[in-house]
Amino acid sequence: MKYTSIFTLVLFLIFFTDVSAQLSEKQIDKLVQESIKTFDVPGISVGVIENGKVVYAKGHGVRSLANNKPMNENTLVGVASNSKGFTCFALALLVDEGKLNWDDKVKKYIPEFDLKDKYAANEFTIRDLVTHRSGLSLGAGDLMFFPEGNNYSVDDVIHGVAQLEPESSFRSKFQYNNNMYNIAGEVLRRVSGLTWAEFIETRILQPVGMKNSKGSYNRVNDRSNIIDAHAPVAGTIKQIPHDWSELANPAGGIMSNITDMLTWAEFLMNGGVTKDGKRLISEEQLHELWTLQTPIPVAKNHPYDTNFYGYGLGWFLSDVAGTLEVTHSGGLIGTVTKFTLLPEKKIGIVVLTNQQSGAAFSAINNEIKDSYLGYKNRNWVKKYGDRMDNYFNEVNQEKADVFAQAIAFQSKGCITDKEQIIGKYKDAWLGDIHIVEENKTLRISMDNQPQLKGELIPYNAHTYIAKWDNRSFDADAFLLFNFDENGKSTGFKMKAISSITDFSFDFVDLDIKRVEEKSTDK
Repeated sequence: MKYTSIFTLVLFLIFFTDVSAQLSEKQIDKLVQESIKTFDVPGISVGVIENGKVVYAKGHGVRSLANNKPMNENTLVGVASNSKGFTCFALALLVDEGKLNWDDKVKKYIPEFDLKDKYAANEFTIRDLVTHRSGLSLGAGDLMFFPEGNNYSVDDVIHGVAQLEPESSFRSKFQYNNNMYNIAGEVLRRVSGLTWAEFIETRILQPVGMKNSKGSYNRVNDRSNIIDAHAPVAGTIKQIPHDWSELANPAGGIMSNITDMLTWAEFLMNGGVTKDGKRLISEEQLHELWTLQTPIPVAKNHPYDTNFYGYGLGWFLSDVAGTLEVTHSGGLIGTVTKFTLLPEKKIGIVVLTNQQSGAAFSAINNEIKDSYLGYKNRNWVKKYGDRMDNYFNEVNQEKADVFAQAIAFQSKGCITDKEQIIGKYKDAWLGDIHIVEENKTLRISMDNQPQLKGELIPYNAHTYIAKWDNRSFDADAFLLFNFDENGKSTGFKMKAISSITDFSFDFVDLDIKRVEEKSTDK
């Protein structure tokens, strides 16, 4: 009898006690502080929700190095690509209302939509717009809205994507694409009669109870508690201007905070039912959002024993330690964010930052997630910290080698005659580009991307380096010229000099041709 009682007690402890040890408030405090120090992030806010109860919601550090005001759970941050889940939710509402279907052709709503691959253009569906399987390259055409400061419209984006060369066949490969989400936002506008931001605020944010969130940066009236963006400049973290184009709101425009994003997490894990009991979306459509659409290869020896990975409708989906994970990250210049749900365990984790270190949100997210999944002592802060130290050493050496080679080449005195490359150029979707001489220095500028201007430095007989004036971009690029039989350039291609450059600096899809200007001679 005695042994039976002990055995019964052991079984009870195994099956009815949570064997994983969730992090305490003090442990999360320490985790975030270590992340701030390790990854040099001025401010981070973190939220955790468990079974409908907020168990952690705090800000750490400062919202801006310019004012040193504290970051807290109500500090507004651009959630960037975490907006994509809202875009797909909005489309799902229209599906529920019978106003569109996921497999409707895009041309039904945007007849002028086109691609180089005409079969793809004719077959392209609403579902294809939001599942990153267009056949275009990673970040194709992002320079139409990134960085901000241009005057492109969604009509220009629709025209622009038609000029982009496909990298792979239609629906064959996952390649992240923001502009297809911008076009999805235009579908939403044409069907609903509301702008994307108006629809998101009135049909989702307000009914869900996300009281302080807005559909875009420009719609935030009260900026008394909002972050500034920060980025490394010459090895030091600096406050930089906010960067986001209103054009790209469907891909990444929402401004929110920990309090509201935890409300969003609770709403989603409650099956699309608000706190006051109102269902906003059908169970069928919520299930559709979290159904795998585009598979992505899984790495061997995955740290979470993952067997499948892919993209749903606005969400990355995988299994982690045998349970479903629904997640997305977001990144702007100077800001990155992470939103993670474990729906079967009723766990939500949100990390918002004001610096562009993805390692910081990954370390925090993984440590908290580990505590619920039973993984112990993996020390993600140290792991990512060591990894990033090695990576930054590599890329800094990579960039130093490039500029050292440029200096060595110039010392040989065999630089291309400036007159061979000075002139006006044009790309089919980015527009006019100019190379001029100012104060004995060659410079490049782009009419439709005014922030991309800088010095041209000779690298070899047919290649120059564009060293951008804005050093926070970390996006210096090679210009690889072609020349005619007279030694005059006919055009050039571009590529980043370093792997650290954000993929949205979409230089590789540019095909820049010289524009022959008409002579003024009589």
